[in-house]
Amino acid sequence: MKQSRKNIGIAALLLVVCFAGSVFALRAVDESRGKEATLEEVLYLPSSKMLKRLSLGYSGLLADIYWTRAVQYFGSKHMQHSERYDLLYPLLDIATDLDPHIIVAYEYGSVFLSQKPPEGAGEPDKAVALIQKGIRENPKYWRLYFNLGFVNYMDRHDPRAAQEAFEKGSEVPGALPWMKVMAARMAEHSKDPSTAAALWEAILQTSSDHNVQSTARLHLDSLKADLDIKELEGRVQIYREKTGSLPADWTALETTGLLHGIPLDPNRTPYRLMPDGKVEVQDASKYPYLGEWLYNQVRPY
Repeated sequence: MKQSRKNIGIAALLLVVCFAGSVFALRAVDESRGKEATLEEVLYLPSSKMLKRLSLGYSGLLADIYWTRAVQYFGSKHMQHSERYDLLYPLLDIATDLDPHIIVAYEYGSVFLSQKPPEGAGEPDKAVALIQKGIRENPKYWRLYFNLGFVNYMDRHDPRAAQEAFEKGSEVPGALPWMKVMAARMAEHSKDPSTAAALWEAILQTSSDHNVQSTARLHLDSLKADLDIKELEGRVQIYREKTGSLPADWTALETTGLLHGIPLDPNRTPYRLMPDGKVEVQDASKYPYLGEWLYNQVRPY
């Protein structure tokens, strides 16, 4: 009994030493590598197999540490408006190797990976690989199928793959009925703002991560502005057809009954009516995804 306790004590001491060593090593790497991460830095990160051996049964705890590190890494890059997130996928991959059931890493990590820089890593293929890994390990968690459909449709522009993901997810016990609805929308082959808005609204309502919520709101505001601009430019053309000239300001459209008040964008700022009849937002930086859904087309099957 005493020998057993002694062994446990030695193992605990070794674990503490390993953790302390890893903290100092990671800090040294952080200080030596400078502000911008490079792909070669991945070599400094221990493999998940080695980490499991060193964890002495505490691989779940190490997984939490690596997931936290991934979030911190993403957050710092996001704040810097970085164009590169080289360490993001390796950190997520190690975290999910250490604990294949750390669902949050698959859900939020895939969004971090799939978004275009500087909002994310711009690596939707790696996001898909991460989610598929999560589905293999957690086949009864239907929300991962939603994430897979989301990335395939929004970032990989592959409605067929998205449809398959939503359909498979809809068959998982407990899946919400709208998974079947989304599968049906994918079958229409259309990349329309209403479908995009429905997907981003689902992300916004189900996510608790501040970065993901912020990205969702930016997309939703951009989509709303897209629809407003399309509608307003249509009314400008109606005015032109009626009068033979373009309106000088919004008041001209009001006097003809084409508008009721000055049109405001999602941030409650008036839209700008340009001399050529085009409509713009006052501050384009608040709508980084403006125009994506009106002018880009999905690849055909």
